[in-house]
Amino acid sequence: MPSHQPERRAPRRSPEATEPLRAGLRRAETAILEAELAERPSERFLAAHHAALQVAAVVLALRTSPAARGQRSRPRNAWRMVADVAPELGEWAGFFAATEAKRDAVRAGAVSIVSSREADDLVRDARAFLSLVERSVG
Repeated sequence: MPSHQPERRAPRRSPEATEPLRAGLRRAETAILEAELAERPSERFLAAHHAALQVAAVVLALRTSPAARGQRSRPRNAWRMVADVAPELGEWAGFFAATEAKRDAVRAGAVSIVSSREADDLVRDARAFLSLVERSVG
């Protein structure tokens, strides 16, 4: 699990500008709650990873310009993009990127490769990541 980095505050935004960010954070919170309630470790793992991606989307919306988001270039990995635009979250991005292979395997049907402990740890880590980003949104 990554260490908590000193937070870098985003520039002040109007309440109207922050509402989509807050909606994204609410979606992430909902995904974490779904993960906490899931019975199977594989379901908890997938929901926690989805929640972390929801948080990553908020970071990208917060740190990239509308012009950059609208550019149609080759698809990029969300975690690489987070590390690029929010270097203080690079350790978190690397951590969650490292879980993608297992997430893909679970999606493909390899549900027994995730232990209950591993799923619970990922849920906890997704919640910590969400809390860190929530503080930066304000």
